[in-house]
Amino acid sequence: MALDALRDARAELDGINVFPVADGDTGSNLCRTMEAAARRLREAPGESAAAALHAMSHGALLGACGNSGTILAQLLRGMAEEYAAEERAVAHRPGGDEVLDGALLRRALARAVAGAYEAVARPVEGTMLSVAAAAVPPPLAIATTAVDDGTASASAGVPAAEEALAVARDAHARARTALVATRGQLPALTEAGVVDAGGQGLVAVLGALADALATEPSASSGGLPAEPEQRPATDLPDAGAAGLGGATGIAEYEVMYLLDASDRAVRGLRTKLAELGDSLVVIGGEGLWNVHVHTRDAGAAVEMGIEAGRPHRLRITYLEDAGHHGQPEHPGQPPIPRCEPSAAAAVAADSVDTLDGPARARAVVTMVTGDGLEDLCTAAGATVLRTDLADIAPEDFEAPGGGANGGGAPRPGTPVSAAPGPGVTELTAAVLRTRAPEAVLLPNEAGLRDVAGEAAERLRSAGVRAAVIPTRAVVQGLAALAVHEPASRFDEDVVAMTAAAGATRYGEVSVADRRSWTTAGVCQAGDALGLVDGDVALIGREVEETAVAVLDRMLAAGGELVTLVRGTRTPTGLTARLAARVRDGYLAVDTVVYDGRQETGTLLIGVE
Repeated sequence: MALDALRDARAELDGINVFPVADGDTGSNLCRTMEAAARRLREAPGESAAAALHAMSHGALLGACGNSGTILAQLLRGMAEEYAAEERAVAHRPGGDEVLDGALLRRALARAVAGAYEAVARPVEGTMLSVAAAAVPPPLAIATTAVDDGTASASAGVPAAEEALAVARDAHARARTALVATRGQLPALTEAGVVDAGGQGLVAVLGALADALATEPSASSGGLPAEPEQRPATDLPDAGAAGLGGATGIAEYEVMYLLDASDRAVRGLRTKLAELGDSLVVIGGEGLWNVHVHTRDAGAAVEMGIEAGRPHRLRITYLEDAGHHGQPEHPGQPPIPRCEPSAAAAVAADSVDTLDGPARARAVVTMVTGDGLEDLCTAAGATVLRTDLADIAPEDFEAPGGGANGGGAPRPGTPVSAAPGPGVTELTAAVLRTRAPEAVLLPNEAGLRDVAGEAAERLRSAGVRAAVIPTRAVVQGLAALAVHEPASRFDEDVVAMTAAAGATRYGEVSVADRRSWTTAGVCQAGDALGLVDGDVALIGREVEETAVAVLDRMLAAGGELVTLVRGTRTPTGLTARLAARVRDGYLAVDTVVYDGRQETGTLLIGVE
């Protein structure tokens, strides 16, 4: 019934959508979110109210769309948690039966609102949140809430179902009253002469709840009490003109993704994203989260997600109506200057000896080892810095990285690159020689990310728009290069490259050069070490059997494309045998083999 109510109101809700961004999609987002909830309920119907709500909330979490849809999903989650807690309490109560009365519904609504306020970084009154908060009846109201004939509630012997209906109708009435008030609570709504679209959608949902509990639907379950006619969508002011382009007027992209991460990691992510943008809503729990934010730097928002855990189902929407109307530059912001040789001299005078041909629109600088990988990346249009041939001053780089595909401190028992890698000055100079006004840096080792970050800061000081893709391995860099699109907008390119890198797991097979402790136990000199995502996962006697085990372990989590990069020490025919294993044992998984000719890292493996 809630889905039907939202579908009926969809066009109207889209038409009055002016906050936080006037992009005319609130009704659509609420419908899509509720459709995901209903789909999950059909797939996994529950025998109890708690089970049904759990299915709906999980479906909404996975399918939440937009700011309003994400808040709706959290409201459903809060209600599901309260009903689940009641179900557990009943199970431990001798002779107890589940009683779905008004008190339980009221607690569920209160818990839902509390969770929604916690999920939103900067709650704003006059929105869906304030309508939800106003809908919760006070605890004492349950004892005196009128049913149909004015009789008292459960304390006077009213059946639980009738009491729940009374609370639902009371919540609906309170929400409708609060909805009318939103017109005067936000300047954008006042100027447009409309109520909050998300709040009106919530009123429709609460009306459907009351109708579902009633034998005869109410005639006023949907929108507003009698009020002046709403202005049509074509008359609505631009949100940016009202100073509310995403609450602070700085939003440009809507970034949403699901995230597999711990509670602790998500707390840190909330803090970082709150500084990066606005309209931040993070919902979920138990290792699965839905992240929503409006920001000018979509790439950074995705990168933060990668640092916190494993983002997936990434969605980036350009908020064309957020006061920018598709203009590539932000109002009041000067164009990004081109970095001419004079700017290069100011940043790294001793390093920029010659310029690399005609100026490029956007430079991609990647760090690799091996002649084959250098040729491959150069053919893809990247500027290559060799981490095994670098000639740098010690002060440029103090913390040497690991092997060809790893990062951080050198791994016990594994070969270490002949040189620690390019330094900040060398990396900065490599970009400046291209004379590109924009640059994307691919460190390809965790130990080089700080170097890349410092180089990006120097480049920005020189007028170059720079971003670092947080690649921890060469195969992640290759995945990022594969989706690089020089003709696209800078932020869009960075987002696509970051997402591709983040979706690529990386492995490596190396040969230990000495006896040492590893995370998988003690290895001896000559043992084959299998690494997955930077950690030693297994120790074997033979390179081939170890490579097979690493590949199988990486594909156990699924995958669509396997990348194999053979080095100078890779046994003859190994990559062909591994490719055949993938072809025969894993349906719909493709394999690509590159001759990297790297000295370190006997075999590099990527799984996208």
